[in-house]
Amino acid sequence: MKVLLTGSTGYIGRRLKEKLLEKKDISLRLFARNKKTLSSRSIKNVEVVEGDTFDKEKLREALKDVDIAFYLIHSLSNKDYKDLDKISAQNFLDIANECGVKRIIYLGGLGVKNENTSKHLLSRIETGEILSSNKNVQNIWIRAGVIIGSGSTSFEIIRNLTEKLPIMTTPKWVETKAQPIAVDDVIKYLVESLYIKETKNLIIDIGAEQLRYKEMMLQTAEALGLKRIIIPLPFLSITLSSYWLNLFTPVPFTVAKALIEGLKSEVLIQNQNAKKYFPKIEPLSFIIAVKKAVKEIETNQVISRWTDTSGKIWDKNHTKEIADAIFFDRKEKDITNLSKENIYKAFTSIGGENGWFTYDFLWGIRGFIDKMIGGVGLKRGRRDQSKLRIGESLDFWKVVDVKENERLLLYAQMKVPGNAWLEFKIEDNKLIQSAYYYPKGVLGRLYWYSLVPIHYLVFNNMINSIIKKAEKK
Repeated sequence: MKVLLTGSTGYIGRRLKEKLLEKKDISLRLFARNKKTLSSRSIKNVEVVEGDTFDKEKLREALKDVDIAFYLIHSLSNKDYKDLDKISAQNFLDIANECGVKRIIYLGGLGVKNENTSKHLLSRIETGEILSSNKNVQNIWIRAGVIIGSGSTSFEIIRNLTEKLPIMTTPKWVETKAQPIAVDDVIKYLVESLYIKETKNLIIDIGAEQLRYKEMMLQTAEALGLKRIIIPLPFLSITLSSYWLNLFTPVPFTVAKALIEGLKSEVLIQNQNAKKYFPKIEPLSFIIAVKKAVKEIETNQVISRWTDTSGKIWDKNHTKEIADAIFFDRKEKDITNLSKENIYKAFTSIGGENGWFTYDFLWGIRGFIDKMIGGVGLKRGRRDQSKLRIGESLDFWKVVDVKENERLLLYAQMKVPGNAWLEFKIEDNKLIQSAYYYPKGVLGRLYWYSLVPIHYLVFNNMINSIIKKAEKK
């Protein structure tokens, strides 16, 4: 069975890829925008086609000889995502039909079309309708609501609110009903969809027990061994609720607003096809899913996070931007008597729970300011406290290049009037730490000059602390 997986670097895609690689009856091909974001294991074991769904020639290359394709694509990070999603889905369906693909498996969101349907959910519904519109290509449309798992947006929001606020004054949407589902169960449904004997289009709604969001937070508190009090306030608007989530959770304002808009209406199962076609799958209860997610975080077993595909794509054009950087701060230290492996481990362990050395509080202030102006802030942390991979987030940075015992390059995703990078490089017997900045206009230049004194403190301390950490190892 020739299977194409799109979205293989996303939250669901990474986990699905791992399960598909275990299947002996599948020949797997990945369609990715950037091959660098895939693990070396993936590149060795599967065929990879680089491109996106707006390039029809690349789509033809990706879909050639494919029997079944997974469609896990969403353009939410782009302000025109609704229009882009339509074009993407139509292109994919047209080329799939042309290439003789028998089935498309699509993961969408639970919900129905009405006057309260959010723009985000409406886009997911319209994508499913497009993928179901060609009688020659079957569409298995899996619909899930709140996905609970380590690194999922929904879980990180609920966990952060529960951990940080002993008494919560909440908007009226906490009374909205939903049917959450464990991410592992979502993956099971997707994998088993390869083997369904039905030939007609199917909409399969999946989920566990019905719960109000208030009940989800209270059960999360129970799973964490905490006691929480929730006081709903009916007058909190969508915008105020979005700022509220932006302040207390890792999600930036734009993501929070899109999610809050979707909480106006219930997301409940509309059919019993999950039981009919997948009788052996018994979804985990909400509280068990939460406990499993917490354990994965505590043991550094998080496979993917919602931030994996957020932000600017790393490509060759950025290399020129770094070379053209107008401002830079470079520090060098001799490491002749130190292990390169220890130096590498020291600079790749920065951020997240490990912090930013002596001036951690300054990074915290910068992260708070970034949150207040709609940026991503520091709360995103890191997926793993000791390992990094290309494409994932590290606080308000994006990992754009990492080479073992050689280099780490980070691209700034905080709100900044220009483009900024932070690089750690081992070259000969030296550790070279460089901050590059390409300003936009006068404001960009003023921004850099205003931070020169802080940079002096922070960057000197950073390279010295990396050396000390390596010496201790």
